[in-house]
Amino acid sequence: MSVKENLQEILKKISEDVRLVAVSKTKPNELIIEVYNAGQRVFGENKAQELIAKHPELPKDIKWHFIGHLQTNKVKYITPFVSMIESVDRLKLLKEINKQAKKNERTVDCLLQFHIAEEEAKFGFSKEEAIQMLESESFQSFNNVRIAGVMGMATFTKNMNQVRNEFKVLKNIFDFFKEKYFKDNDEFKEISMGMSGDYQIAIEEGSTNVRIGTAIFGKRNL
Repeated sequence: MSVKENLQEILKKISEDVRLVAVSKTKPNELIIEVYNAGQRVFGENKAQELIAKHPELPKDIKWHFIGHLQTNKVKYITPFVSMIESVDRLKLLKEINKQAKKNERTVDCLLQFHIAEEEAKFGFSKEEAIQMLESESFQSFNNVRIAGVMGMATFTKNMNQVRNEFKVLKNIFDFFKEKYFKDNDEFKEISMGMSGDYQIAIEEGSTNVRIGTAIFGKRNL
């Protein structure tokens, strides 16, 4: 099947109120254009250097989501154009995003990434760390970032019960922070969870934003 057909198959399985992020990391611009021409406008990259290289070469109405671990020294390069940074996992990073967004006279949408997997290698806040950040004086002074919700990555496993339970954890985290800190904030609404192998389970558990690469583009290029 072509990438266009792959995209169409996925869109049949998700409702219109779930955002599809086509994860284009390692993929050539020609393939991204094929998916773009099939109607997709939201794409995700996990390496700043790759995103910086691709952005000038591709259509300007693409909404880029940054979904990987972001180094603070790379923030200034993507802040002028990035649509959303899904992987905010520490106060220092959010502070830098706010600083660079202010320089560019922008407000950047961000998701708080939580560590929900068993794998130690995964990044993300604990619930306690996020509470501490949201109640800090620093956070109160950030006027150029918009916290739009939460993000998490499940354990890489074939045990779908474990994956489902981890998604439930993230949904509970979202509900807690929505009630305690963002009750009157309509912009805090996103739960980004689910990838090619588990996005349907993620949607069942409340995902509003799925990040799908392999199921659209085929196996990733190393």
